[in-house]
Amino acid sequence: MTLDELKNGHRARVTGISGHDPLAQRLMALGLLEGTEVEVTRRALGGDPIEITIWGSTLSLRREEARRISVAPPDG
Repeated sequence: MTLDELKNGHRARVTGISGHDPLAQRLMALGLLEGTEVEVTRRALGGDPIEITIWGSTLSLRREEARRISVAPPDG
């Protein structure tokens, strides 16, 4: 499952980011690292961008960026 498929209010754990390009590096620099827990807080009309909460901060990602982030249900 990818982050763009996660519903509002749901949490997940990052399992990886596809690619090795500058975008993947930027996402990792923002804290989207393997094992990090994220929550989708809301989406704009049409589903783009997606607002997530990570490490107590809020980020907005384009749907194409969120699609590159693999997630799994959180532990516990």
